[in-house]
Amino acid sequence: MNNETERCGRKMTKIINEKTVLSTPFTEEDIRSLHTGDVIYITGDIATGRDDVHIRVVKEGMELPVDIHGKALMHAGPIVRSTEENGFEVVAIGPTTSMRMEKLEYDFIKEAGVRLIIGKGGMGEHTAEACREFGAVHCVLPAGNAVVTALCTEEITGVEWLDLGMPEALWSIRVKDLGPLIVTIDTSGKNLFEEKKLKIADQKEKQIEEICKRFESVLLQ
Repeated sequence: MNNETERCGRKMTKIINEKTVLSTPFTEEDIRSLHTGDVIYITGDIATGRDDVHIRVVKEGMELPVDIHGKALMHAGPIVRSTEENGFEVVAIGPTTSMRMEKLEYDFIKEAGVRLIIGKGGMGEHTAEACREFGAVHCVLPAGNAVVTALCTEEITGVEWLDLGMPEALWSIRVKDLGPLIVTIDTSGKNLFEEKKLKIADQKEKQIEEICKRFESVLLQ
């Protein structure tokens, strides 16, 4: 059974077979309702962009040729092929390591108005600050899902900055139930990866001590 919850009288967050599916453009309420550790799926229009797209917008001051305000940006370099209809289709689209964009992400989120960032691995304080200030989240797509992600792609609706090359270009893509996406930084600035690092560091010394004791007992036998 499908249960639909309307947001702000116009946008919907759908619970479909126990999956939380958000549609673009996201409302601020939608995004602020998310917390680290939540698992979501998204439907609608997203864009891909990684190092060179961030550099053009932030360092070179170029205006984005597409409007991604309130939408999602995926740190990815998709593999794309031409179709007989003179269009393009996605073959595979796996996330790029998000930390590569960390130093530029605050300014990019500020300029682009993007609400949701998708990538691989964690991000740091620049991104967390932007999420707090502008009401955005960062999500990870589990590794090994490049083909699955391609199957979630309904259509490539456009491409800009193709002079950068296929992986670095700004691709506009329509997706359906893209996920699972795990929220790693929420609008409060809470950072799941950093919390896990602290927890692991706290347990590290205890584990080393326990291992040393076991080796000592074996050597003394």
